[in-house]
Amino acid sequence: MAVSAKEVQALRQLTGAGMMDAKRALEANNGDAEAAALWLRERGLGKAAERSGRENAEGAIALARQDNVAALVHLRCETDFVAKSPDFVNLANDIAQGVVEKGEAAAAGFQPAIDDLKITLKENVELGEVVRIEAPAGHVLDTYLHVQNGRGVNGILIELDGGSQELAHDIALTAAFSRPSVVSVDEVDPDAIANERAQLEKETIADGKPEAALEKIVAGKLTGWHKRQPGGVLLEQPFAKEPKQSVGQQLGDVKIANFSQLLIES
Repeated sequence: MAVSAKEVQALRQLTGAGMMDAKRALEANNGDAEAAALWLRERGLGKAAERSGRENAEGAIALARQDNVAALVHLRCETDFVAKSPDFVNLANDIAQGVVEKGEAAAAGFQPAIDDLKITLKENVELGEVVRIEAPAGHVLDTYLHVQNGRGVNGILIELDGGSQELAHDIALTAAFSRPSVVSVDEVDPDAIANERAQLEKETIADGKPEAALEKIVAGKLTGWHKRQPGGVLLEQPFAKEPKQSVGQQLGDVKIANFSQLLIES
């Protein structure tokens, strides 16, 4: 039966349940609020709202690919124990496959399944970041997923305008190891660069370096800062197969059209 927003709100205030859970409870009990409250209690859904505020920095990264389309999904939870459980990993994989097939909006359709996991696993399970890349003809798409204890923890999507599949994969591996924060120096926050430059200048002066060499020394150190791991610039990272060259040098005229990385940081 159809239930009103007012009835849903009243049940939410009574039980602390989520909006969709309250609506489902009322529909399952023909609008009877008392029976719906009992229905929620029996399923532990009245406690879901309490869990929603708990930190959920753990989780699993899922990767799916179909021809020229690929997707990454981060399904979040509180502990690595839950993150590597089969039900949790399988749901993350299902969401990623749905996003590949139907677009990023398809992820919202898995909310009832996510809510069910909150009950069965008794943790704050939540959909995190969702990324989808559809590469046009002539572009090269590659993916990488590092799996640890049965769940993905480091996922890469990369699309090149030009180049080869091998080159795209080697850059994906480089990124998986170096964990850059941006693709190019142009994407780095100018304020962050200015602050780092000022700090490097102070350190260089404190080291007693000659003033005439100050700019050159600071520029070299700033280049090193862009190469830092993690958090640096992808194009400045040493290329995995030829560390004496940067990713940018290996690319030459080839451009990175799209790049995404999802990580379990804990």
